[in-house]
Amino acid sequence: MKIRGGIQVGKVISLEEASRIAAAARRDGKTVVFANGCFDLLHVGHARYLEGAKALGEVLIVGVNSDRSVRRLKGGTRPLLPEGSRAELVAAFRNVDYALIFDGETADEVLRRLKPHIHAKGTDYTEESVPERASVFSYGGKVAIAGDAKSHSTREILSRIRRAWAESWP
Repeated sequence: MKIRGGIQVGKVISLEEASRIAAAARRDGKTVVFANGCFDLLHVGHARYLEGAKALGEVLIVGVNSDRSVRRLKGGTRPLLPEGSRAELVAAFRNVDYALIFDGETADEVLRRLKPHIHAKGTDYTEESVPERASVFSYGGKVAIAGDAKSHSTREILSRIRRAWAESWP
């Protein structure tokens, strides 16, 4: 195993590589879990979400929204960090087996390619409100909610930073 900067080289992979890995894991009888998000400014909610997702199976693949998709979803001032950096940070979590970057506003295409047993979403969703639900069910997968109650958000952290900056500025 090759290590660079404390991270296993090869944990950030392409969709094609992820598809091969997921297929091999399924053949080996391992449960494949897919989680996704923007991961623009990592916080404890992200850590708990990924920990909860990993607890659902043996192989956790995490999709990180591309810069373009984050701009479409969050607005022109986001993302704060470029997609490669965000993917590398997500891959640094010990419970994440692989990370990939995807360009869609939803992860439907990725899910149809990977066909994970479980698509894990954070607690800001319900099983009924997951946008990719129909895609997951189309190949026989399941949707699960993972992590702690939604009390952490990048938007709130940015608001606190803005307020603190405004109060400290002369």
